[in-house]
Parts: sequence; C-alpha cells; structure tokens
Amino acid sequence: MAPNDSTEAETMRQVVYDRFGDSDVLQVVDAPIPEPGAGEVLIRVHGAGLNPIDWKTRLGLGFVASQIENDLPWGPGYDAAGEVVAVAEDVTTLAKGDRVMGMIGFPVTGGACAQYAVARADELAIVPEELDLVTAAGVPLAALTAWQGLFEIARLEPNQKVLIHAGAGGVGHFAVQFALARDAHVIATASAGNRDFLAEFGVHEVIDYKTMDVADECFGLDVVLDLVGGEAGMRSLHTLGASGVLVTIPTVSADEVVSAAEAMGVRAHGMRVRPDVFHLEEIAELIEDGDVRVHIEKVFPMEQVREAHDLLEAGHVRGKLVLDCR
Repeated sequence: MAPNDSTEAETMRQVVYDRFGDSDVLQVVDAPIPEPGAGEVLIRVHGAGLNPIDWKTRLGLGFVASQIENDLPWGPGYDAAGEVVAVAEDVTTLAKGDRVMGMIGFPVTGGACAQYAVARADELAIVPEELDLVTAAGVPLAALTAWQGLFEIARLEPNQKVLIHAGAGGVGHFAVQFALARDAHVIATASAGNRDFLAEFGVHEVIDYKTMDVADECFGLDVVLDLVGGEAGMRSLHTLGASGVLVTIPTVSADEVVSAAEAMGVRAHGMRVRPDVFHLEEIAELIEDGDVRVHIEKVFPMEQVREAHDLLEAGHVRGKLVLDCR
C-alpha cells in the first residue's frame, strides 16, 4: 500500500535522535510515512504519551538503549492515540476511522512520537468516546504498568491494604484509582502539595515522603507497589505483612530490592510492562464508566519535545505529559 493511498502527504514530522545524550539530541525531522505490514494498521497520531523510559533510553541507559545503540537514528515513543487511516489486508478487527490507543513498538521499535505510526492491530484498544485522543495518549504504558503490577504480579484483592509509592505520578495516579476500584484500602506516598490531588480520587491515607518514613507509618500491608525503587523500596519491605508482596518497577534497583527481600524472608518481584490489549480494554471500560480519570499535567506541541523531556526528567510531574502530534 502506498502512503498516498491513505494520506495526501508522503512525508511526516517525527521525533528522532542520532546519538544518546541530553534533550538537545532530540530533533523533529521530515520522514517517510510508514506503511502497515501484515497484521498492522497505520495511525494518524493525535497524541504521544511520554514516560520515564523515554528519557532514560535517550541518555543511553537500560535495556532498550543497549538494543538500539547500533541502529541510530531512532524514533522514540511507545504511547500513541489517534485515528486509523489504513489497514493491512489481513486485519479484520479494526477499520479506517476507528479511534484507537495503544502501547506500540515496544520495546525496540518505538516510533509513537510522530504524525503517523504503524502499530499491530492486536496492540490497540478502542478509545472511549468520552476521551479525546490527545488525553488518551497518556493511558497505555503507565496504566498497563499499574494494572499488571497490582493485579497480575501482586494479585491485589478487595479489602487488602496497599501502599503505592509516588501516587500522584504517571503510573501512580492510575494505580491508586485501580486499587480503589478494586475496593482496596489505599495508602500513597506523595509530596504535601499532592495531598489534595490524591484525596480527590479517594485515597485513604497520604504519607508525605519528605517528612515521614513508611517503615514507621505502615505495617502488615498486603501489597506495596514501589514506583520509586532504591532506598524507598528497601524501606518498604519492613511494611509487609507475613503474606504480603512488594512489586518494584524501576529496573535499576530491582535486583537489590528483591535480594534484600529474600534476606528478610519476605516476597518481592520486579516486573517489566508488556502490551496487552485485553488489559487495555478493561482499563478503557473503567475510564468509560467514570471510575478512572486520566490526568494530563501538560500538553506540548511536538516541536517542543526537548522541553517536555526536560520537565519529565526533572521528576515530580503530576499525572502525565503528552505531545500533541497533529
């Protein structure tokens, strides 16, 4: 299928970098519009969500960087939401005009930060009508991380007590809402400035991580979702009940936290998120029903991708940052 069968243009704007480094390596360039292969669709991207893995990979850190270092330039981005404009002949589940979102090209293909992107049809969920497509781009990777950590790995049940670190962040603000929707007792760490934000969701207890120690405040917990890692993860091991479990997300300190748990005789697991359209559809249903809302702190035009990366890398973003790729 030629690109101009589905679009009037033959080129698009896309974020790329040709070397690892600070945000100034990010460029917005003209690139050919990709063509969908077998099992794929072409999306006209409205929004591309940003995640910590984006700036860490850009710096040359972690698994993805090790996989792409010989294939630069590379187009970053995994979270895309937009409109289907072309489908491969073997795709029957989606059609032109469908509003979709998904975690695409994970982990080494990327490419979501662009005006057009190809995605596997089985990675995409239909976006609820109530959600605009730029906002929807904030959902996939962060929400899937929260969902899989809480329900697949930790197996959170109603009435259990769960501690969620960085509860106001991208993954955290989804995690607290998912846990509340599952009727858990939810405790979250956050700065004092985010207490009211979390209270609006219905979080039962907020611990100011700057002035309080979770090991002094919590005990007998069923689940800890550690989105911070390092010392925060290590201290949280002391909060677990006899049958409790800690799930730690940051890969850089996961081995250290899991080893410390083994030495203490408690359970801890690392995890790596993966695309799962069935999970994404369940999340979309919660959004559609009004049980979960997506908080976008700021939307940047694609041309300001450097500023967006700088803000994300500095930390303390409430909810999500999204690039407007229209």
